[in-house]
Amino acid sequence: MLASLSIRDVVLIERLDLNFGPGLSVLTGETGAGKSILLDSLGLALGMRAEAGLVRAGQPQASVAATFLPPEGHPAFAILTEQGLDAEDAMVLRRVLQADGRSRAFVNDQPVGVALLKRLAGTLVEVQGQHDQVGLADPATHSALLDSFGALDAPRGKVAASFREWRSTETALAEAEAAVAAALRDEEWLRHAVEELTTLSPEDGEEERLTQERQGLQQSERRNEAIASALSELQPRDRRSANPGAALRSAARALERLPPPNENAQPALAAITAAQDLLAEAERLLERLAVDALPDPRRLETLEDRLYGLRSAARKHGVAVVELPTHLGHLRERLLALDAGTGRVAALQAARQTARTAYVAAGTALTEARRAAAGKLERALAKELPPLKLDRARVVIEVAPREATAWGADGMDRVTLLVSTNPGQTPGQLVKIASGGELSRLMLALKVVLARGSPVPTLVFDEVDAGIGGATAAAVGERLARVAERLQVLVVTHSPQVAARGAQHLQVAKAVRGAVAETRVTPLDAPARREEIARMLAGEVVTEAARAAAASLLEGAQ
Repeated sequence: MLASLSIRDVVLIERLDLNFGPGLSVLTGETGAGKSILLDSLGLALGMRAEAGLVRAGQPQASVAATFLPPEGHPAFAILTEQGLDAEDAMVLRRVLQADGRSRAFVNDQPVGVALLKRLAGTLVEVQGQHDQVGLADPATHSALLDSFGALDAPRGKVAASFREWRSTETALAEAEAAVAAALRDEEWLRHAVEELTTLSPEDGEEERLTQERQGLQQSERRNEAIASALSELQPRDRRSANPGAALRSAARALERLPPPNENAQPALAAITAAQDLLAEAERLLERLAVDALPDPRRLETLEDRLYGLRSAARKHGVAVVELPTHLGHLRERLLALDAGTGRVAALQAARQTARTAYVAAGTALTEARRAAAGKLERALAKELPPLKLDRARVVIEVAPREATAWGADGMDRVTLLVSTNPGQTPGQLVKIASGGELSRLMLALKVVLARGSPVPTLVFDEVDAGIGGATAAAVGERLARVAERLQVLVVTHSPQVAARGAQHLQVAKAVRGAVAETRVTPLDAPARREEIARMLAGEVVTEAARAAAASLLEGAQ
């Protein structure tokens, strides 16, 4: 329900904070007091059109915040979750309007688009005014209203599920047919490409692996060159180059020829002998390294050829080398789709027909249930219309078939509420036949009948009693009170019979402070309520008779 409304700097309202309770709340006041400003303010918070003229003169901006307390599991919470917004027990819809006409919207102090604000508001409150009966005047809402009255959630859900299945098979069939058609166009190229890539047989990660091996082979060549260079220093082939081994042998022979005593030369001879042994060991190790590191002379060439083939194929098919195995898989799938496509298409065509048949069966059952519910709704409304001064009106719930191309998740038919307000008049669309007051009372009658299943917890009626009085106004008040037993109802009224039914009574008045007029709203206690209803009965001069009549109305409304 609507828990509170905070208004700042809207037209004649400088600062206003209103709290609302469950049941029926009535707003009364003299013409021009500012009741419409309150509704315009609420509309601003609900995402309706923002006009710069709503900003109070001399102020940079206006703001309105409406706080709602939706029941657990209300659709508004699902919308917040869908949009990634924080969901709290209280839901605050706020709108800030700049003096230049620009506006910003917020939900629980999180910025949102106006479209989302309006979408949320549509689940929380329904406004029925003299010129804005969106809920009933929009034919798109009529099937939902009828289904709610007839408790047709189960058959409607079955229709929606079968429609999704049907559309799913339609999509799968279209994709299969497109795949086969594309494969047929490219069959020759496709078979050649699959054969070519199959022969090439690219492997996952092959390019990186071959590149690393090629780098290793290239490094082996440089390694072998270094080893060969070291050996050449130890074993020079050029006789003119110094041979360390020969030099050591010559030195050893020279020392051995020393005449005795030659004991002092023995350490040097031993060192030379050790050097000869180490040199021989170095030569042996280098020769082994040279043999072990000797690469396959053809391997590097093979690697280069393989890399060239992979990269050439990748360029030809417009993919990276690493994607070649996946690309080959896709080409094979396309070829498989071509080879097995006819069978798959035939299977999907059969599945589509089966799904369509199931949808038609579910849709036909829903249509029959709707027609039965339509008759009951027409009879229920017929009982409610005469007391609302609509005794000449006749409501027809038309359940008409739609073209197959217009079938949808909501069924195969179009539900339209038609009305004739005079005998002999052909029923027509509500907005073309009914006046604003008639349309509001029609909505009231509908809400009396549908209140139990209404998903919208708050209803706002703007002068639903326009142009009526006496017993008709009393009937309107009685029905508003009945609806308010299940839903929160706010009504702007000039009728004392309606005002007497309110569980909460707010008086709207215009006052002048200094040279500036402003609108004020005052919650009325019991004595003040009696005085206000007496004013509505008597006019400018409130008499004791009017007060007595007001007291009688209040007593009778209890």
